[in-house]
Amino acid sequence: MTKFQETASSLSAENISVWFGERQVLQDVSLTFPANKVTALIGPSGCGKSTFLRTLNRMHELIPSAGLAGSVLLDGQDIYDPKMNAVDVRIKIGMVFQKPNPFPTMSIRENVISGLKLSGRKNANPDELVETSLRRASIWNEVKDRLNDQALSLSGGQQQRLCIARSLAMDPRVLLMDEPCSALDPGSTRRIEETIQELSESMTIVIVTHNMQQAQRVSDQTAFFLADDNVPGGVVEFGETEQVFNQPIDSRTNDYVNGHFG
Repeated sequence: MTKFQETASSLSAENISVWFGERQVLQDVSLTFPANKVTALIGPSGCGKSTFLRTLNRMHELIPSAGLAGSVLLDGQDIYDPKMNAVDVRIKIGMVFQKPNPFPTMSIRENVISGLKLSGRKNANPDELVETSLRRASIWNEVKDRLNDQALSLSGGQQQRLCIARSLAMDPRVLLMDEPCSALDPGSTRRIEETIQELSESMTIVIVTHNMQQAQRVSDQTAFFLADDNVPGGVVEFGETEQVFNQPIDSRTNDYVNGHFG
């Protein structure tokens, strides 16, 4: 089987502030994501969680009006350093989006290895890479006899796990997940949650979720984001997941995790 890197990387954000044009949407966010841990980002819609997630692998800068201050460190190295190649950053820090987005004209197999072709990377045994990536994404047994079928022939949950496999084929050190289960049925959600926990043994994971039960099930630590009227989003509370949900320090955290707003 294809060998992947066996040590996850630590990631940290230091004093991240974000603008879209003149509008500031995040202010002074500092968070640390230890290796082999799952961190959940929670909070109401519009508080900047997904925007913050996109700063962690330089996807934010793809928006023409976007501005950013602060730094993001991958194993101590600032990914926004001018010497850092943005494509290389996004290979090391992969992303899975809210809605499954397999390439519609490609087969299941072609989707898995598409990142290699787009980035110009080589692999001596692509068939092994396909199998290993699909196994890690917990979908191999469901698709092993139909690798040449179109990706859109899969169910929504299967498409999302295919997208996870596509990210894993690039051997990322960190995996960012933006509400990966929001459009899925409970069975598919359960399988992806199990996959997240298995993957955390070999990588660092950051997940945005509106599902409080999901955050408690899959994460080791949780950051609660909040934005008030005319005040940019920021982190109200950050700590071990059990503490944030069961013994929150801030009353706003307590209100949110107990469903009083949001």
